[in-house]
Amino acid sequence: MMDLVVTADRVRTLADADNGVTAVAIRAGRIAAVGTRDDVAAWRGPATRVIDLGAATVTPGFIDAHVHPVLGAQLTRGVGLLGLDLEGVRRALAAHAATLEPGAWVLGWGLDPNVVHGRSLTAADIDDVLGGRPALVRLFDGHSALASSGALRVTGVDGPVAFDQRSEVVCEADGTPTGLLLEAAAIALVDSAVPTPTVEELAVRTHEALSRMAALGITAAHALEHAPQASAVYDLIEAEHELPVRLRCSPWVQPGTTERDWAAVAALQATGGRRWQVRGAKLFIDGTVDNGTAWLADPDSLGQSTSPYWPDPAEYSRAIAWFDAHDVPTATHAIGDEGVRHALRALARAGGRVPHRIEHIETIPDDLVDAFARLPVTASMQPTHCTEYTAPDQSDNWSSRLGPTRASRGWRIRDLREAGARVALGSDWPIADFDPRGILAAARLRRRGGAPERAPIQPDQAITALMALEGYTTHAAWSVGEQAEAGTIEVGKRADLTAFAVDPMLAPPDELVDASIMLTVSEGAITHESLVGAAGS
Repeated sequence: MMDLVVTADRVRTLADADNGVTAVAIRAGRIAAVGTRDDVAAWRGPATRVIDLGAATVTPGFIDAHVHPVLGAQLTRGVGLLGLDLEGVRRALAAHAATLEPGAWVLGWGLDPNVVHGRSLTAADIDDVLGGRPALVRLFDGHSALASSGALRVTGVDGPVAFDQRSEVVCEADGTPTGLLLEAAAIALVDSAVPTPTVEELAVRTHEALSRMAALGITAAHALEHAPQASAVYDLIEAEHELPVRLRCSPWVQPGTTERDWAAVAALQATGGRRWQVRGAKLFIDGTVDNGTAWLADPDSLGQSTSPYWPDPAEYSRAIAWFDAHDVPTATHAIGDEGVRHALRALARAGGRVPHRIEHIETIPDDLVDAFARLPVTASMQPTHCTEYTAPDQSDNWSSRLGPTRASRGWRIRDLREAGARVALGSDWPIADFDPRGILAAARLRRRGGAPERAPIQPDQAITALMALEGYTTHAAWSVGEQAEAGTIEVGKRADLTAFAVDPMLAPPDELVDASIMLTVSEGAITHESLVGAAGS
């Protein structure tokens, strides 16, 4: 007999045809049968739970293709600054600092470089509101941070620093640091002095974030990180709970690593716990447009973004070939057009033994759209990075750095789909909110859902409701080679279900952003239920 039966007026299986499916039966974490409400009596046993969701719509379980659970739990300590102008940032930091002991670190995250115009952020923008405390404030892209003058003094950062990767301590002409730190190695100079949260603290924060994801319909996620403490965090959570979201974790591979380091990543493959597993490797070929650290074919308007994150890009290509030969899937952060081009070339030369992805893909010309269509490489993209961090009139930092032509080639999701490429969708949390309803709406509207007063950004790149739903289900599963396990509602697959109070295929996107998520089921386990109007037994 079945463990759980879920019925609803509509079940979007995303298989060949829905065929009027209104009921799904689950046994031992797998989909055991699909049919109609008329079949429920035959499936039901004395221990079967039956949940009738009434007029709801059930879809395959949502997969966020790009999140940072443990890193996000660490980076979002302190005060959130998303959406604030410079005065709002200063007030928020001052209020937070006032709650801390003298000398304690002030932490913030989500700072938008667009709060200043025509220049870069400096320590002087925040120094006077900190009460003498050192501060480290992460910018929204996660690839840069602003350190206060006090933080620079505490850590001894007093001039330019040479790195093995594309990082920079931004300095004045006389060599005095401005406070702006670009990319991981530079940020680490200051971050290493910030008090480190305990594994217990990270476990609590990570579990809270994953629980919120489950409450929004996310059943699985691709964690594009696996820091040294991540295993301990997940193990600690599983000692007390089940992970609310199934995680597939990919450790970072940085410039300067060797085959010995790559072999250590390969040795971690398939290790994990009950609901998390290491699978894959994450590489970076460039940084971000907003920082001037992307890799563009031609310089940006400030003469920046001209070089790769790996000082020797051929070594990146060698790493890609090594991982493919050792059956380790890769995901490469590539934002600029030249970075995407180099990554595609490296993947084309690799054997293609395992699935590979490219993350972000913020600006590309036509020939690279065609290249994605020719190669078995998934584009992994985040629609809200476009709709939340750029402006229709191209007055924002990202657009002004790129100029009109390259900015008009931003986030070409529709072009990629129409060319035949697979596009997995996600959030890149904590860079952007992980609520899939807002991401689905942004993908279809090219603006924030629920804000019809906003002008769309490149509306020709809006995708259909089906394309958006596929980005969170079938294409996300295919991107990591799990199409036989997930992405559709079919017998034998993992029992991952997401239930909306509305039909995400038919509801207007502006209404979808507030639609209730009635039920989330991950591998047969109910991870969220809000069964108002539903019948359960």
